[in-house]
Amino acid sequence: MIKQLTIKTSRRNEFIDITRLVAEQVKGVEDGVATVFVPHTTTAVTINENADADVPRDMLKKLESLIPQQDGYAHAEGNSDAHLKASLMGSSVQVIVKGGRLLLGTWQGIFLCEFDGPRTRTCYVQV
Repeated sequence: MIKQLTIKTSRRNEFIDITRLVAEQVKGVEDGVATVFVPHTTTAVTINENADADVPRDMLKKLESLIPQQDGYAHAEGNSDAHLKASLMGSSVQVIVKGGRLLLGTWQGIFLCEFDGPRTRTCYVQV
């Protein structure tokens, strides 16, 4: 089973909590593994704390300080920083599914990481 999600981003760099969207896709699945994948070179997906909004803000702040938007990159499109950030964060995550629920930790959530927005992004969930 493969489901496609469409997510609109609103800023150049942002983390969007997509946990609820992914959880909806695994309802009815007794046991399995959900793979969440983004087919973009300037977007990533990660699992981290979603209870405190300061955590994703801090992560973005650190990524932006480590990989600035302008740093003498050779890539002519002006989004080399987005490619670097997306590669570091990764294009997929896997979560165990049991009883139709994602087995995430108490404070964990799944985030789409936008580094070249705003855009409309595709995210696939395969169980």
